[in-house]
Amino acid sequence: MTGLSSTAPKRGQEDMPSTASLGNPRLEQPRSASTRKKIWVDLDNSPHVPFFRPIIEELRERGYEVLVTARDAYQVRELLEFYGVSGKIVGKHYGKHKLFKALGTCWRAVVLSRVVREEKPDLAINHGSRGCLLACALLGIPSVTLLDYEFTAKLPTIRPTWLMAPTVLPDDHLPVGSRVLKYPGIKEDVYLPAFHPDPSLKKRLGIAPDDLLVTVRPPATEAHYHNPESEPLLAEALKRFVANPNTQILLLPRNKRQEAELRSSWTESIAAGKILIPEHVEDGLNLIWNSDLVISGGGTMNREAAAMGVPVYSIFRGKIGAVDRYLAEEGRLIMLETADDVRTKVKAVRREQLKRRLGGAGSQALETIVSHIVSIVELKDCNRPAGRN
Repeated sequence: MTGLSSTAPKRGQEDMPSTASLGNPRLEQPRSASTRKKIWVDLDNSPHVPFFRPIIEELRERGYEVLVTARDAYQVRELLEFYGVSGKIVGKHYGKHKLFKALGTCWRAVVLSRVVREEKPDLAINHGSRGCLLACALLGIPSVTLLDYEFTAKLPTIRPTWLMAPTVLPDDHLPVGSRVLKYPGIKEDVYLPAFHPDPSLKKRLGIAPDDLLVTVRPPATEAHYHNPESEPLLAEALKRFVANPNTQILLLPRNKRQEAELRSSWTESIAAGKILIPEHVEDGLNLIWNSDLVISGGGTMNREAAAMGVPVYSIFRGKIGAVDRYLAEEGRLIMLETADDVRTKVKAVRREQLKRRLGGAGSQALETIVSHIVSIVELKDCNRPAGRN
């Protein structure tokens, strides 16, 4: 993985806090209830739950009080329960229509403001949550926004106080108006080291041990960055592997609406057992680990598979971000652009299970992110407005 960024000052980094200048946060004396600082974390989408879980745990271990809010969208609510993360549900998904999205974001920001106002957090953290960012602007709360895809929709005039991104994402790809911090590797490196494979998953889901297992994640059809070109690629991938003997497709819809559409389109294949849609939320990392290959229209599952060394093919047809380009250049992610690519580039072969043990290792990405957060929340001037870059 890519190392830490250069020590030379970069755009927006001239006044970065130094973790060393604050001392080692692990060596600080435990805080009393009256002096503990409070950090607000908002979980806006499914990938945010496994990503923020170790960050929340680490912050609490270091003596900070953490307030968690979450949006009832995709499978966020189910994943909170699955991972044992407690939080207050605020807002939902408001559909694919741009006007409803905008109104829904504003309404969620108002409700978040009411919920958070009495809590008086010292700092807010999110991974691209526009509702959280707007609420912070309304309440005057300094904020840290993490991002790993530079083409997400942004609020026209509101910027986070701090912006945190992987080192593989160039500074000139980031929006201006926020102070910039970097962390090594990619987002998925934060939680992957704590993963422990479940070898019983195939048996539990009724998948024959010798079958080729293809995990398929449809594109996010309701997202603002969705390109309809990815939908024929999904259909071609399902068509190819439904016809492939001794093959099982594990299909992972993003929400109930998408699940209903897929069940309607692939009724016979589902009834025949060629396509399996899990009845309950499963650990995505376990699904990937037990798969022979992954075909996905979503960035997080693509990057998780790439980080685990599982062959992965992207049918995402929106603007390709710097992280995915980095993985593609390294040969860890194959981009599919046409139906012919699906037929010719995807290798339908069983893979050997990785020998290396993922669980238990430390995460430099996690340590760096938490250290940055601690540095910011301990700054006496963290409330001052961000300078223009």
